[in-house]
Amino acid sequence: MKFLLAVLLIPLLIIPAFAESQTLSTEKGTLDVKLSYEEIQPNVQTKINIDFLNPQTQKIQEHIDYTVSVSKDGELVFGPIPLTHTSVGSVKIPIEFNLGEGVYTMDFEIEGILFQPIPTETVSFNITVDEVYAQSTSLDNNVSSAEENGGCLIATAAYGSEMAPQVQQLRELRDNIVLTTESGTAFMSGFNQFYYSFSPSVADLERENPVFKEIVKAGLTPMLLSLSLLNNVEIDSEQEMLGYGISIVLLNIGMYVGIPAFGILKLYQFRKN
Repeated sequence: MKFLLAVLLIPLLIIPAFAESQTLSTEKGTLDVKLSYEEIQPNVQTKINIDFLNPQTQKIQEHIDYTVSVSKDGELVFGPIPLTHTSVGSVKIPIEFNLGEGVYTMDFEIEGILFQPIPTETVSFNITVDEVYAQSTSLDNNVSSAEENGGCLIATAAYGSEMAPQVQQLRELRDNIVLTTESGTAFMSGFNQFYYSFSPSVADLERENPVFKEIVKAGLTPMLLSLSLLNNVEIDSEQEMLGYGISIVLLNIGMYVGIPAFGILKLYQFRKN
């Protein structure tokens, strides 16, 4: 069963431990935006975690339409991205702060909530990039960071960007469903070492071989469809997580093993007759 769960969760991302966070309200107070991130080194890609929060409940607000950009002294280093929708209200964006140490500005424009357009509301964050941290980082952390940045994830390599909707779907599923239970968190913790033992090689092969990339993409499609079912159910307990998880695993076994085996059997019977 652990092997099947590992196969099912191969495209999911490794969980960063966030050390810094800040929360600000949009200009009219309609929404709160929370940023979480590790201390940032210049010229090193950092994943910025973004949560859109209901200001009354402080819970993640679902279905947000937004754009985001990052700049330093008026020079853009990221974005602005096209208007983007997050179904669960939480995303991670990889950004390289490549203009040296100093203060960067991260600007958001919120244009829709719960599928309803709203007059654009903005909010801006100041993010400090410190060269001192880069010099004092331990060897172990450097090795870990190099490992993460050195090999693209399989799904990211297949779809060409961490901002691809399919990759965001997997990321949101991992962060907002799998990691909301102790069993899911424990599994992902043990899954990390297994995943990075082969994912960089697979991702490199995808980049080098367009045909293999398309094969991987086609292979991921049925799994993405099955995993999307989890977005339509409420999981409030370990038992529900286990039940839905086993159901999704069995569904994927049927799609990836059962259907091809049935087709091969029918073809064999047809040729025999």
